[in-house]
Amino acid sequence: MDLLAQSKEKAEKWLNSSAIDDATKQEIHKLLADSNTKNLIDSFYKELEFGTGGLRGIMGVGANCINKYTIGSATQGLANYLKKSFPSQEIHVAIAYDSRNNSKLFASIVADVFSANGITVHLFRELRPTPLLSFAIRYLKCQSGVVITASHNPKEYNGYKAYWVDGAQLVPPHDKNVIEEVNAITDFGQIKFTADPSKIKIIGSDVEDAYYEEVKKLIPKKDSIRLQKNIPIVYSSLHGAGITMVPECLKRLGFENVQVVEEQKIPDGNFPTIQSPNPEEKSAMTLALQKAKKLNADLVMATDPDTDRVGIGIKDNKGEFFLLNGNQAFSLMMWFILKNLKNPSETYIAKTIVTTELIDDMAHQAGVTCFNTLTGFKYIAELMREQEGKMKFIAAGEESYGYMVGDFVRDKDAVSACAFFAAMAAAAKQEGQTLYDWLLQMYCENSFYKEGLVTLVRKGAEGEQQIKDMMKMFRENPPSKLGGARVIRKLDYKLREETNLISGEKKSIDLSSSDVLQFYTETGNKISVRPSGTEPKIKFYVSVKAKLGSKDEFDAVSQQLDTIINVIEKELIP
Repeated sequence: MDLLAQSKEKAEKWLNSSAIDDATKQEIHKLLADSNTKNLIDSFYKELEFGTGGLRGIMGVGANCINKYTIGSATQGLANYLKKSFPSQEIHVAIAYDSRNNSKLFASIVADVFSANGITVHLFRELRPTPLLSFAIRYLKCQSGVVITASHNPKEYNGYKAYWVDGAQLVPPHDKNVIEEVNAITDFGQIKFTADPSKIKIIGSDVEDAYYEEVKKLIPKKDSIRLQKNIPIVYSSLHGAGITMVPECLKRLGFENVQVVEEQKIPDGNFPTIQSPNPEEKSAMTLALQKAKKLNADLVMATDPDTDRVGIGIKDNKGEFFLLNGNQAFSLMMWFILKNLKNPSETYIAKTIVTTELIDDMAHQAGVTCFNTLTGFKYIAELMREQEGKMKFIAAGEESYGYMVGDFVRDKDAVSACAFFAAMAAAAKQEGQTLYDWLLQMYCENSFYKEGLVTLVRKGAEGEQQIKDMMKMFRENPPSKLGGARVIRKLDYKLREETNLISGEKKSIDLSSSDVLQFYTETGNKISVRPSGTEPKIKFYVSVKAKLGSKDEFDAVSQQLDTIINVIEKELIP
C-alpha cells in the first residue's frame, strides 16, 4: 500500500471512531478534500513513536501529530504499562509542562487520563522546567512522570516526554513496551478521558525548595560568590519556563545583580521576539547579548522553553561578547569541576559519543573515569543506574547545550547549569581573570579541540527517506580521506561494529544499537553522522584538534582549524 492510500485508510479510521470529537472530524474532512495530499500524508502516514525524547511532532489532527488523541493514547498506554509493572503498589506520577501553546491543556489531559485509571497524579500548578519534573519524581517517590514540551523546536511543535521511577526518560525495554501498549489501543474509546479529581494533587513549593538546597550543596568556591555577588549577569528565558526558577536559584546562591531580558520574560508559546527558541542559534541570543554589552556584563545565559538547555556568552580579551558552543561550555564546566575535585578516586563523568574528546583527555589526566554513551541523556541516566553503589557520579554533558551536575536530577538541567556558570564567572573574577582566560588556559593545558556542526532538515515522508538514503550511502561507501587526512577507523553503532580501515580488523562496540556512523582520521579528527531521533534532521559533527603553545597563538590556530572544518564539511556535503 502506498503512503497516500495508507494515510487515507488511517484518516477514515479516525472519522469512523465515535470517540473523536466533531471539530477534529471537520479538520480531517478538509485534509481529505485538499487536492494537495502532502498535508494528509504528513498527518497520517505513520504513528508517532517514542524516540530519544519521547513523542514530538507538529500540533494538529492525525496519527503523526500532537493532539488530544495521540497524547491520550500515549498516556493510556503508559498507564496500562505502569499497572503491569507495579501490580501491588499504589501508583503515583508527576506531571509538568512548559510555555508552548496547548502545553497546559495537554498536561491537563494527561492528568485526567492517569486519574481515570486510578493513578495518583502530582501536577505542577504552573509551568516549570523539565529538570524539576525529574527531581519531583524522585522526591515524591513516583513511579513515573510526564512533561509536555517540545524542547527547543519551532513554535508549531509540542511533545510528550515520559519518565521512569528513577527520574530518567524511558529507555529500552520500557519505551518499546509502552509503544506496544499504545498500539494495543485499537479504538480511542479505550482511552479513559474522564478524570477522577480526587486523584489529582497540586505540587507545593517544598519540591522547589528541596531542589535549590541540592544545587547549593554542589557549588564549589562559594566564597567567590560572596565576594563577587554584584557581578553583572544577563539572563533570558526566551519566553520559556526558565523564568520561574533560574533567577530565584541565582538569588538563593547569593547573586545580587542578575538582569533579566524583559522583552523575553513573559512565557509565550509563539516566541514573538525570536525566530527559534533554541539557544544554540545566535539569533535567539541577540537581545541578551545586546543587554550584556550595554551593562558590560560578565556572563550571558539563555535557556530554551523547557529549561533543559542553556546557551552561554562571554567576553574575549577585547571586551567583545561571543557565544560558547556546547562543547566549549561543557569542557569549561568540567575543567572547573575537575580542578576543584578533592577526591577523584572511584569517580566518573559521562558524555555522549558525539561530544568533544577534550572531556576524555581532561578526565584521564585528573584520574577520573569518563564513560561515553549514545546520544540522549536517557542513556547517561541508564549508565548512572548501572554504576550506583560502584562509583560516584560527578557530572555529565553533551554538545547540544545540555549539562547535569550531581545525581539528584536524571536529565539535562539548565537551572543548575546556570548556577554553575555563574559560580564560575565569580570564581574567575575573584582570581583576576575571566572565563575567556580560563578557556584559553584549558586549551593550552590540553589540546585545542574545535568543532563544527552541519544540520540538514528534510521534512515529511519524502525527507525521512532522503535521510535514510544518506545514511546508507555513508555506511556502504565510507570516505577514504577527510580534510586531507586518511580515514583509518569507522564505527557503525547500528551494527555495533568498529572497523580498522587499514587492516580490516573488526571489533564489537559495547553499546546499544543506534543509527550513528563515526569516522576517525590519522590526525585524530572525528566525524560523526547521525539522524535526529526527535526532529526531521540529519546532523554532521566535525571535530578537529591541534596543540596550542600559548594564549597568543589562539586566533591563528583557531583559523587553521576552521579551514580544516570547512574542507571536511564540503567533502561530506558537496
